[in-house]
Amino acid sequence: MTAVNHRSDIDEGAAVAASQSGVRLWSVRANKLLGHVVAIPAALLVLAEIVVLSAGIVGRYVFHAPIIWAAPIIWANELAGILFLWLAMLGSVIAFQRGEHMRMTAIIGMLRPDARAFLDVVAAAASLAFLLLVIHPAYEFAADEVFVTTPALEIVNSWRAAALPVGIGLMLVAAVLRLVRIAGLRSLLAAVALVAGVIAALVLAAPMLKPLGNLNLLIFFVVIVGAMVLAAVPIAFAFGLATVGYLTLTTSTPDVVIIGRMDEGMSHLILLAVPLFVFLGLLIEMTGMARAMVGFLASLLGHVRGGLHYVLVGAMYLVSGISGSKAADMAAVAPVLFPEMTKRGAKPGDLVALLAATGAQTETIPPSLVLITIGSVTGVSIAALFTGGLLPGIVLAIGLCSVVWWRYRGEDLSHVKRATGREIGRAFVIAIPAMALPFVIRAAVVEGVATATEVSTIGIVYAALTGLLIYRQFSWRRLYPMLVETASLSGAILLIIGAATGMAWALTQSGFSASLAKFMTALPGGTPVFLGVTIVAFVILGSVLEGIPAIVLFGPLLFPIARQVGVHEVHYAMVVVLAMGIGLFAPPFGVGFYAACAISRISPDEGIKPIVGYIVALLIGTLVVAAIPWISTGFL
Repeated sequence: MTAVNHRSDIDEGAAVAASQSGVRLWSVRANKLLGHVVAIPAALLVLAEIVVLSAGIVGRYVFHAPIIWAAPIIWANELAGILFLWLAMLGSVIAFQRGEHMRMTAIIGMLRPDARAFLDVVAAAASLAFLLLVIHPAYEFAADEVFVTTPALEIVNSWRAAALPVGIGLMLVAAVLRLVRIAGLRSLLAAVALVAGVIAALVLAAPMLKPLGNLNLLIFFVVIVGAMVLAAVPIAFAFGLATVGYLTLTTSTPDVVIIGRMDEGMSHLILLAVPLFVFLGLLIEMTGMARAMVGFLASLLGHVRGGLHYVLVGAMYLVSGISGSKAADMAAVAPVLFPEMTKRGAKPGDLVALLAATGAQTETIPPSLVLITIGSVTGVSIAALFTGGLLPGIVLAIGLCSVVWWRYRGEDLSHVKRATGREIGRAFVIAIPAMALPFVIRAAVVEGVATATEVSTIGIVYAALTGLLIYRQFSWRRLYPMLVETASLSGAILLIIGAATGMAWALTQSGFSASLAKFMTALPGGTPVFLGVTIVAFVILGSVLEGIPAIVLFGPLLFPIARQVGVHEVHYAMVVVLAMGIGLFAPPFGVGFYAACAISRISPDEGIKPIVGYIVALLIGTLVVAAIPWISTGFL
């Protein structure tokens, strides 16, 4: 009898395992189908944005008349804005499917594999909870927009606003499929029970929370957000879930307001530059332009002690003047330089440390996505930020090169052949079309040929023609994956901006911004202390929240205070961005450091010790920039 029961248990267990395996296989197939359904229109939307914005430039400067097919600026901007919100939401879906939404993994990376796997399931369940809470308000928001008509196209604004419920709905489907795919039944039930239990406890505690006033800010935006971020819940969803909880349980604000604030944050016309500069960064790598620039610098400095390290610093400076995406910059430069640097005896840890440090050093180099974000949320002139960002990057580059000189002053270069004048000249001629691109981009903005939003299309057209006609490197097969990757990265960035905008609005409505302004203006020591506190705060924020969320969340609060204490807004922007970049690329929490390790295929453990010297150099450089405003404002 016992043997029969035992056999029955085995058969039942096998049946359950087979059933779970079948469900997972179905979820993998469904997720793949969903990926194709979303990726194709997202890629087409990136192309459409390029065409629409290019048409606006052509209409103004080629035909000097707003003829219909050349797209007058108002018509073009309105259509671009509609397409942009759809691109942001569909890109967010792709990023969710791929697991590419920004999150902090430093803490869970230290845990055992089983604990790490469980927290991944909890993160997916928390994301699902946020999507379930906002799907109906998003539908209501889109339905209300039927009463609004766009001024140029004269269509109901629901065509644009519908992107929100559609995108959230598709992410909801992707979240369910992800949970089924990554979780066993036991861990799935435990994760769902944990998330549902926390939400239920907060709902039951609502009558006790309301009388607490601004103490709720500490509960929701410090304790709850902090717990979710440390547990590797994607930052956008952590911000969104905390904001929904705060507004729903402690105020009488309707849920639809949250969607309205997210829409406002994601719909700034300036942010149209984000996907286009991301695509441009991928394009210069594919067309060989980055390789040409690096090749010229290597021929010029390759024979100097530490020469290729100087080349890495210079190449990141130049390439950053094209793409605006740090991941794209590092991916363009590292594969070209690292093999030769390794042959010369450079330690892998030092290579990845310098790569990460140059990522922080070049955060202010236009067209930086962070500068574009600052302009969109604070109203500071993008052209002024682009001009002001050049010298601070050079100051930090000098600091990094000083460390390189000290470390490699005894390098043996007896086996290295110095490039002849003819070889240098040939490399320079080859690199001229590539090196001209950063100057074309900056000139177009400064001279008013194109706005900061449109100038990326000039860069894209230039890079495509250069790749096709001069370098003869243009892989049509890679074009579609590049467009999808652009949509994914852009969606991840823009969803964070939307969620952080909602959270910043909640903080403002609570009176926190007024209290913060009062505290910061009352600091003893005036401007130097204010800038010092800013540097410390944004190094920490850059580590924990990454750059763009920190900027969107605290930029609108701190920039008015900077004006009150007499700090020029462009100078303050440079200090903020440099401090935030140090936090972003400094271990153990900086996500940028781990991105550099992933691109280099080098273990993070090898880079932690060598990066300390570079971080010190970056901090000193940031203090110099903070102490001397002319570095940021001298060329305005």
